[in-house]
Amino acid sequence: MRRDRPDSPALIESRAFGVRNIPLLRPLGWLARGWRDLVRCPLPGLLHGLALALFGGALIALARDKFWLLSGAFTGFLLVAPVLATGLYAVSRALEKGQRADLGVAIAAWKPDRVQGGRLIIFGLLLAFAGTGWVLTSASLVTGFAPAKVNTPLDFLRVVVLNEQSHLFEIWLAMGAFLAAPVYASSVVAIPLLLDRQVSVLAAVLTSWRVVQAHPLPMALWAALLMALTVLGMATALAGLVVVAPWLAHASWHAYRDLVSTAGLEER
Repeated sequence: MRRDRPDSPALIESRAFGVRNIPLLRPLGWLARGWRDLVRCPLPGLLHGLALALFGGALIALARDKFWLLSGAFTGFLLVAPVLATGLYAVSRALEKGQRADLGVAIAAWKPDRVQGGRLIIFGLLLAFAGTGWVLTSASLVTGFAPAKVNTPLDFLRVVVLNEQSHLFEIWLAMGAFLAAPVYASSVVAIPLLLDRQVSVLAAVLTSWRVVQAHPLPMALWAALLMALTVLGMATALAGLVVVAPWLAHASWHAYRDLVSTAGLEER
């Protein structure tokens, strides 16, 4: 007779965290609460957003004539951006508890004794590998299969997006979604959870997957809002990222708090 295989330790650890039920439009509430946190403690968030905007500007300056590389680099960077917002999750947590919330709190979140023995750093490196993989894949697709050279945004629009003789743009989008979907499912609540509780990386990822499986429509809406607002921030010559990036980071903390029940579990 076949015996059921025992659950892995990470899955057992993940099940210590409950998944709360939420209505479809709850992500709009996360945006409202994230905006409130940004207004209450603006300096850490605005500095974070400014750093992201400056980094984006540096990417454009370095690859201004290599849009085949720039398109992948920007989208790959978005995969890594959530872990870079760890300090802002700490600010939102402090505001939630009525504690002091300032730039020092955001910086302290990255001290060696605060990053779970390097677990947040490990998770960030995994996201960086995923982002690098997409950059290489995107560059290979565009340079290998585009019917003409793609050096500028206009070239990308003309040769890739609007080319009726090729399905390269559809393939590019599909491959990007194929990579982004599991990364999103693995990280949507995992990073705030790693900051907030004593938990392994794999258990945090499994908890994130359980959240997405339990609420596919609200989480799809949340993904769409994240993407739409990020694109809006980038479309304003990156200036909008100064506000949009920290806004979404604070909102992501509230998404975690709404979705994951940590009652009775040890805080970090």
